[in-house]
Amino acid sequence: MSLAIMLFLFSTLVIGVAGTKLTRKADQLADLTGWGEALFGAIFLGGTTSLPGIATSVVAAYNGHPQLAISNAIGGIAAQTLFLSIADITYRKTNLEHAAASFANLMQGLLLIGLLAFVLMGMSGPDITLLNIHPLSLAMIVLYIGASRLISKAKDRPMWSPRITLATVQDIPDRRNIDNLNVKKVALSFVVLAVVVTGAGYAVAKSGIAIANQTGLSESLVGALFTAISTSIPELIVSLAAVRQKALTLSVGNIIGGNTFDVLFVAFADMAYNRGSILHAISSDQVYVVSLTMLMTSILILGLLHREREGIAKIGWESLMIIIVYIAGNAYLFL
Repeated sequence: MSLAIMLFLFSTLVIGVAGTKLTRKADQLADLTGWGEALFGAIFLGGTTSLPGIATSVVAAYNGHPQLAISNAIGGIAAQTLFLSIADITYRKTNLEHAAASFANLMQGLLLIGLLAFVLMGMSGPDITLLNIHPLSLAMIVLYIGASRLISKAKDRPMWSPRITLATVQDIPDRRNIDNLNVKKVALSFVVLAVVVTGAGYAVAKSGIAIANQTGLSESLVGALFTAISTSIPELIVSLAAVRQKALTLSVGNIIGGNTFDVLFVAFADMAYNRGSILHAISSDQVYVVSLTMLMTSILILGLLHREREGIAKIGWESLMIIIVYIAGNAYLFL
């Protein structure tokens, strides 16, 4: 037990340190590639910081712990949405969602709700499988790839754009990155850090399973709170670092894009689970967590559209509501 806890804490520390360094590399690559902070943060940075969570869910599913796998995946999305509210608190000039207005981030948020709806459909629908994999798990991957291409095209020729105000921080490429850095070297550093983060995520998964087995805590609790929060630390670190570097669009894009990618954990876990579809091997707790996550995402999208400049303690009403919903929702479920 003591060894499992030590490994859990050490792996969490490694994830935090490596995740911090990913921020600078991601901001540099966004400038060097011309993708922009919102799109690069959503697809590449969001996907990379999600690697520990993927490792956790896949390992848990392969070892026959479906509730831990799904609770980690969906619980991570809820935790990361909460982290965006924490990032909003650290940005004292104005509401973060107002300053980081982005068409790509809005589209990513709507894609997230659509993917979560697929999860609910798979959980409540007929128990059908194709090679032990639910067809909707495969459909989620196809939808993610197709929608990501659509968002990429919409970035260059948007049919809608946010109104620019004095508080808006626009995504303008840093000429110092473009003139002084080499794309291949920065990309290589990015990949190395991604491998470190993934390895730490695997260790979190194994230690999390051991803690659940030895303490008697439910897999839903361990997955939704302990492993989900620990493997989501890269998103928190990256978002806080991005805010500090005034890469606000990257900060929001990292969370929303990472959340969208996190739904694919369910599909990957379904492939790793060898006892049928994982969507039919879970309890009502996971259905509740999915619904809670959809509610939090809806609040975030409304905040991105409403764009309140300042609210209570200089954070938007959506950040305050997300904090309340997360705490109250988990308390209701577990207490």
